[in-house]
Amino acid sequence: MIGKQKLIAHLKKALAYSKADDTEIVFIGSESGLTRYANSAIHQNVFENNCKIYVRTAVGKKVGVASTNSLNAQSLRKTIDNSLEIAQNQPDNPLYIGLAKPAKYKSMKTFDAGTAKFTPRDRAKVVKKIISVADKKNFTLAGAFATSSGEIAIVNSNGVKAYQPTTSASINMIAMSDTSSGYAAALSRRVNDIDFDMLANRAVDKCEMSLNPISIEPGTYEIILEPAAAASLLEWMNYIGMGSKSFQEKTSFLAGKIGKKVTSEMISIYDNSLDEKSIGFPFDFEGVPKKKVNIIQKGIAKGVVYDRMSGPKDKKKSTGHALTPNESNEGALGLNLVISPGKAKRDKMIEKVKKGILITRFHYINGFIDTPNAVMTGMTRDGTFLIEKGNIKGGIKNLRFTDAMLRAFATTVAISRETELVESWWDAVGCIKAPTIHLKKFKFTGKTEF
Repeated sequence: MIGKQKLIAHLKKALAYSKADDTEIVFIGSESGLTRYANSAIHQNVFENNCKIYVRTAVGKKVGVASTNSLNAQSLRKTIDNSLEIAQNQPDNPLYIGLAKPAKYKSMKTFDAGTAKFTPRDRAKVVKKIISVADKKNFTLAGAFATSSGEIAIVNSNGVKAYQPTTSASINMIAMSDTSSGYAAALSRRVNDIDFDMLANRAVDKCEMSLNPISIEPGTYEIILEPAAAASLLEWMNYIGMGSKSFQEKTSFLAGKIGKKVTSEMISIYDNSLDEKSIGFPFDFEGVPKKKVNIIQKGIAKGVVYDRMSGPKDKKKSTGHALTPNESNEGALGLNLVISPGKAKRDKMIEKVKKGILITRFHYINGFIDTPNAVMTGMTRDGTFLIEKGNIKGGIKNLRFTDAMLRAFATTVAISRETELVESWWDAVGCIKAPTIHLKKFKFTGKTEF
């Protein structure tokens, strides 16, 4: 960790060197440790201390971006020169409206000293303990446990000075037998908030419950989506339809539907990086303060997120959702999506299923099949169960689903009051918070032999 004063001063010194009309420097640094385990033994420890520094310069409306991973003054000047040379050789970008102006940011506690100090030995002790839970059932355990600390800083030639220290901890574990597997995972800013024993018992219980799975035929079933499964669907829905670029290019399932009912009124989805229990921070990668944005509210499509370049096209201001400068042409994207909780209890939700399927998680999802209708396909994994007359009867072999998500979420029966934080593609700068969801109809189109 470099610290706010020293880091900002160093970046401002580099900024003063630039000869461009506009210059922006984005610093993302981290110290991260990762412990991987398989067959109930640690097989790899990784530690990385690295940073990514993006320089965006503009000459008029010609914009260039270059990057480095060195804070050395000479390297920063070389990167600024490269960015300027790229800008000078670019065509005008009609969407470029200059850099952000200084703003006030919400004060957020995103750093935990206990997580930052967590050592490889500390991680090994946790892994040893959770493996002992699997040993009691003669199951093996595999997964990964990561802890990290970092800092994000943004300065620009308009006077923006944004800084935020961060920490995160995440673990996933898969208990395995000869015929079954069970999954559990957790994510938090604070490693000591993670209940490792509970997670290990959850993974082991799922593995035991799904021993000797039976095969069932594909078809339309009631389903109970646990948080990891619901989050993976939302992650794809966000990517293909909740950002400004897909919305403006009309490939989004929300295009032309703002103000219209698109799901059950029980479904509300929003992005909120200002929740200290998420993995968000108070500004985006342009230095614009983040705002809470309703995407779908009580089933009604409300809008998408914007950055400074994409907002004016729809006569909108930035909502504080710009990506890093190297991805600024990809439009804005929500990095901390939330599915609002309901009032139900998970066990009561299962009791109301006459014949259906409980899904722990999905993998290999493809969301590019028909994005205007949010059609996706993917596989169940690590804990798929048959429910009959309100009781979990046992494990079933994995199934492939192919369905339109808006249609599926239009059949929502109940949502749990409890939610879980689920790791997303956006790693240390994002996550998804999801509840357990009961859908009346969900289409499975294939089955496996495992």
